[in-house]
Amino acid sequence: MTLSGVYVPLVTPFDAAGAVAYAAIESLAHQVLDGGAAGLVALGTTGEPGALDPGEQRDVVDVIARVCRERGAPLVVAANTAAALAALGGRPEVTAALTLVPPFVRPGEAGVVAYLAGLAAASPVPLVVYHVPYRTGQPLSAATLRRIAALPGVAGVKLAVGGIDDTTVELMADPPARFAVLGGDDAVISPLLAIGAHGGILASAHLATAAFVGLVDRWRAGDAEPARVLGHRLAALSAALFAAPNPTVLKAVLHAQGRIPSPAVRLPLLAPGDDAVRAALARLAGAPVEAFP
Repeated sequence: MTLSGVYVPLVTPFDAAGAVAYAAIESLAHQVLDGGAAGLVALGTTGEPGALDPGEQRDVVDVIARVCRERGAPLVVAANTAAALAALGGRPEVTAALTLVPPFVRPGEAGVVAYLAGLAAASPVPLVVYHVPYRTGQPLSAATLRRIAALPGVAGVKLAVGGIDDTTVELMADPPARFAVLGGDDAVISPLLAIGAHGGILASAHLATAAFVGLVDRWRAGDAEPARVLGHRLAALSAALFAAPNPTVLKAVLHAQGRIPSPAVRLPLLAPGDDAVRAALARLAGAPVEAFP
């Protein structure tokens, strides 16, 4: 299995009373799949999983899994413990787990490899390793990423290092076989695709979904000039959406579009400033809503 294309990590909308709006999740899932998304991600950071209780987490996955089953779409679920991974075994719609490099403890690169090897061996589904060192505090070299790619049960990486750094360039100069590299920094997805990434897990693709799908398709086809033009426009949109902590601006824009019942987020997140929301709406108005011709 090689994952590719645009995967959308769905937000968790809340209603006016603060409860999870499950019907809105279902609607969003259908909308982004209608826009050409290759698959969905449940309980990613964009979905505020730490603010959901266990029952809400389970119910969110149930709703998204049902849509994926109806649509024949792959589902990736964030799972970072052996118990969370084991719970995915009874869900045939789940094709992979998004598993974070262990945060905060900074176990060293050998420790990361051993940790992921243990989880992969116990998991009923392949892992997509989420490497986001500006959050976890644990850098990884290209050599270590290759060791991770060689682990049985590891299908790919969500690469979110804050840009196109030397490690990314070294990895993509000779990418491991049958190992999906998916971009996780929305604003730099275009240059990552240009050097060979297979796709992305992109919160921004809740909006202008078809355009993000078109961006991947253009780079795959080698249509560099239209891909660059489209990539610049989408990068500006992504930067505006991430001007405040994710997914605060995104949810405000989705609410302004009438796609979710409220812009609410749960603590520790706070609502974004009005200026940030207005700027994102302005960028969206200038972004393409269909795949670039």
